[in-house]
Amino acid sequence: MKIALIGYGKMGKEIEKIAITKGYEISLKVTSQNADFSPSDLSDTDVAIEFSRPEYALDNINKCFEANTPVVVGTTGWYHEFENIKNQCEQGNQALIHATNFSVGVNIFFKINQLLAQYMNHQSNYRATVEEIHHTAKLDAPSGTGITIGEQIISEIDTLSKWENNESNEQDVLPLVSERIDPAPGTHTVTYKSDIDTISIEHIAHNRIGFASGALLAAEWLLDKKGMFTMDDVLKLKN
Repeated sequence: MKIALIGYGKMGKEIEKIAITKGYEISLKVTSQNADFSPSDLSDTDVAIEFSRPEYALDNINKCFEANTPVVVGTTGWYHEFENIKNQCEQGNQALIHATNFSVGVNIFFKINQLLAQYMNHQSNYRATVEEIHHTAKLDAPSGTGITIGEQIISEIDTLSKWENNESNEQDVLPLVSERIDPAPGTHTVTYKSDIDTISIEHIAHNRIGFASGALLAAEWLLDKKGMFTMDDVLKLKN
């Protein structure tokens, strides 16, 4: 399998290390020096893995579509154009997997979070909060993973209407608190607290390997597919 790494930062380098051990070839590395690459540069590529920046993601996705190259997208911050990209993908018979986090463990955590929120929906004595901790080089706050967790909870708990990236006592607000502490690669904690007890679930990433190996797993799965997918499809986690 020949892989294009669109974004060759820490994540891209981690994906490269794992890919090489599996006998795969890196056909293209896109950095700040060649960010204006053209679709023709993907002619010798089986699948692209996109971990760049939000301002480049849409252009990178469109280049993959033009080159008829399946693409795994780990960049967040482009979802305001989600429906447009979905339509382009489906109408053009393209292939794309998107996720706020490709870690297998995190995606299982998402399912547990959703189920717990369903159970807690009518337990009015409990107050839900989300905390996410990352290294200081992470620019966005809250993290895309934290937002996914928060939005899952809001979709299941009737009394919550929005999240805010701070502590809040408003009853319809889910506090989604961010901390930036080195060298933490990523910790996400969901807590339901009452006067009587506390229920908590947590995912702690020990390194970037889980994110990188999950993205590579997604790339392997996507090779012979057409359409728009998530890690639920890859891991068979759909309800």
